[in-house]
Amino acid sequence: MKKEIVYLDEITVRFAGDSGDGMQLAGKQFSNASASSGVDVNTFPDFPSEIRAPEGTLYGVSAFQIKLGSDEVTTHGDVIDVLIAMNASSLKVNLPNLKDGGIIITNTGGFDQRNLKLAKYASNPLEDGTLKKYNVATIDIDSIIKEELKGSGISPKIVKKTKNFFALGITYWLFNRPMEPTVKWLNRRFKNNADVLEANIRVLNAGWNYALKNDTFKRQYTLQPAEFEKGTYRNISGNHAVALGLVVAAKRANLPLFLGSYPITPATDILQYISAYKKYGIRHLQAEDEIAGIASAIGASYGGNLAATTTSGPGLSLKIEAIGLAIMTELPLVIVDVQRAGPSTGLPTKPEQSDLFQAMYGRHGEAPLPVLAAASAADCFFMTIEAARIALKYMTPVILLTDGYIAQGTEPWRIPNLEELPVLEPKFCENPEKFAPYTRDPETLARMWAVPGMQGMEHRIGGLEKQNITGAVSHDPDNHQRMVEIRQEKIDRIVDDIPELEVMGDPDGDLLLIGWGSSYGAIKSAVDKKNSVGGKVAYVHLKHLNPLPKNLGSIIEQYDTILVPEMNMGQLRTILHSKFFKPMLGLNKVQGQPFKTSDVLTKINELLSEKEVMS
Repeated sequence: MKKEIVYLDEITVRFAGDSGDGMQLAGKQFSNASASSGVDVNTFPDFPSEIRAPEGTLYGVSAFQIKLGSDEVTTHGDVIDVLIAMNASSLKVNLPNLKDGGIIITNTGGFDQRNLKLAKYASNPLEDGTLKKYNVATIDIDSIIKEELKGSGISPKIVKKTKNFFALGITYWLFNRPMEPTVKWLNRRFKNNADVLEANIRVLNAGWNYALKNDTFKRQYTLQPAEFEKGTYRNISGNHAVALGLVVAAKRANLPLFLGSYPITPATDILQYISAYKKYGIRHLQAEDEIAGIASAIGASYGGNLAATTTSGPGLSLKIEAIGLAIMTELPLVIVDVQRAGPSTGLPTKPEQSDLFQAMYGRHGEAPLPVLAAASAADCFFMTIEAARIALKYMTPVILLTDGYIAQGTEPWRIPNLEELPVLEPKFCENPEKFAPYTRDPETLARMWAVPGMQGMEHRIGGLEKQNITGAVSHDPDNHQRMVEIRQEKIDRIVDDIPELEVMGDPDGDLLLIGWGSSYGAIKSAVDKKNSVGGKVAYVHLKHLNPLPKNLGSIIEQYDTILVPEMNMGQLRTILHSKFFKPMLGLNKVQGQPFKTSDVLTKINELLSEKEVMS
């Protein structure tokens, strides 16, 4: 059957179904296969908080969205072009974001009376004209996979779980994606389970052949490879990038790595990824709670390790007292906070940027520390190394902020050569005659680092205030004043060791956007779109939040109108206003969903229209 080939620059695909339908797995495999074909990819896993939410319910829908592009892709996509809906609820939840004329691929087995009732449909949308403005493929996937595996001896339970691979096979044909990466993955994953391996491979091929032979699918869509910088690439999530960043930072510092953490959504993957590197001498502890996790990391740092702890917002709250201890003892420590929606348990699987105040100020006493933020999944690798660099050079704990969007989403990452990365040089005291625990480097004010057991360098550190230089316990008021000032000045001096901001977009623009964290992709794409049609918009993106880059104040002074998009109620805007006394506008989103390009672009257009009217 002859099919039409349609060439596209970009497209957004969303897999959706029950939590047990394997939509996250299907989405990840489609993303990896697409990245291996050379297109740019950005993904967004979107799933409920329950491990297995009730089947068929609206709040139990699990989805995985992938945007593919022949040019740079910085967001997960504003609207859905192709929706794979495994049941009625997954259709209803996602239909408002499907573009007119978009493609819907449905499993009719998920539209029985029970599923329709749970989705609150009065009638079947596949039959009542609800979907007339879309291109709909209704497929009885359950029956097809049963027939495909009939007589194989494979259990019905295994057969039922393969329907996600049938849908995956259809999308592989639809977008001319290679199946080899997924077949290789299946062989590795299920090498000891022949039935599961056979079932999934056969059903994957059945999905491909169904799309090839069925006249419902008249078109095949093709995207040209994107132009990337030359190198070796892999598709990587932000959490995996953090784990690799810690491993590489330890290698560059020639230190053993220790991670002490407690599992918490959405940061748990970092601990799991780190556990895979034990054969390289990496040590980790899955602690009994958050406090034990950071306490073990502080102990490892005291013992001369590059130490880290990972968590999310509620866990960061529990670690606060121990963070104060790390500040008082002036030990290097990397603290990764993968932010999620709060307060309290909040929306554990949804992203938010609401921990900035906590990272900046959430400690008792005067307890300053550096705060960094990664801008994308791949950037998590580089900012983790940057956090380790600052921690080791300045002998201080450092907080690195990511969030659930970039931590669990993926994008292509060019694997750097080691020599491209900074050399990290921890400074251990080598001369006992010159050692005192609070003798400081004249440039950085970092105190001396001596590992317990080094002869002649016995010393005391701890939570009680210490006498300057000697480290003896001190309750002297003037000494406490001096030590507080020194610890603050040490953090302030980091400003001379971080890059100045580059104004992107149109530096002579009428509007400046200031972003941080995962808002980068939406801000960049919105500004690029506006400037491509004659707009004049500039933006800067902050990766160092404490201290702020030294040229930020001079940049802010150049613009009358400043917009700060954040997934919170205005935390960075409040910090900037208090520092620079410049009125700024906020674009605030707290829906457990990342910014879309259209969110930012709509606000840009509104502000520029107001400026035109006033002029």
